[in-house]
Amino acid sequence: MGSNPGKPRDLPTPATTEGKEGLAALLAEPGRAVIALDFDGTLAPIVPDPDSARAHPGAAPALARLGPRVGSIAVVTGRPAGVAVRYGGFAGVPGLERLVVLGHYGAERWDAASGEVHAPAPHPGVNAVRAELPGFLDRIGAWRGTWIEDKGRAVAVHTRRTEDPQAAFESLREPVAELAARHGLIVEPGRAVLELRPPGMDKGVALNDYLREVHAGPVLYAGDDLGDLAAFAAVEKRRADGLPGLLVCSGNEEVAELAARADLVVDGPAGVVALLDALADALADALPDGPADAPG
Repeated sequence: MGSNPGKPRDLPTPATTEGKEGLAALLAEPGRAVIALDFDGTLAPIVPDPDSARAHPGAAPALARLGPRVGSIAVVTGRPAGVAVRYGGFAGVPGLERLVVLGHYGAERWDAASGEVHAPAPHPGVNAVRAELPGFLDRIGAWRGTWIEDKGRAVAVHTRRTEDPQAAFESLREPVAELAARHGLIVEPGRAVLELRPPGMDKGVALNDYLREVHAGPVLYAGDDLGDLAAFAAVEKRRADGLPGLLVCSGNEEVAELAARADLVVDGPAGVVALLDALADALADALPDGPADAPG
């Protein structure tokens, strides 16, 4: 799979009937299609320090090739929207004029058209948890190497640097959930991370709201983590209502549940980029005369 034009045969074949139908619909109606993707683990490799994460070098170019030929592209992430834009290298890229980044599970939104981030006031419970967490982790005997990431509208507790990340993660799940509940927050588990954030938003809600806004037709969603299960469920619900969709897992051995529900499993961010390039190749061959119309 690569970026050679006119090679739709290079597209991988989804393992499910629903996935095959979703891919066929995307290729038949690209102007109504939305390409939606998680950031960390999907467009960017997972790294020990989240501040060091950067999108795969082929991600922005592949998305820019797709951008003019599909309805829109949405990055759906737990990160602040502006951070995902910087770490993704998305700002000012020709071809990404219809890109949106839905940050903090949809609580923030960055539009390439304006270059601005729009967000409501932060939840007061986040400030309370931010102040309490360091002492709380000491009191409950958190594993050495456990650390806190301040995400602005959320706070995350990471265990990837501990001696046994999964055991450290499991030991924290119940006490961290109790702390979150005391402050009106919920916990979103991920790959060796527990994120404390306000209720009412997840990737499924954010994705659904955006798809309704743009009157989307076919949708491709790619993710890699437990937090992406809600977005998978949103696409599955659309499919039950007769709206085609394709679910892609940025393959890893840590989240078997996501891979089991995916129509297509690819080899991490490099595999996601290869898939995006293959889609761009197929659409360039099918639509050689110019960009697709936006959904509306």
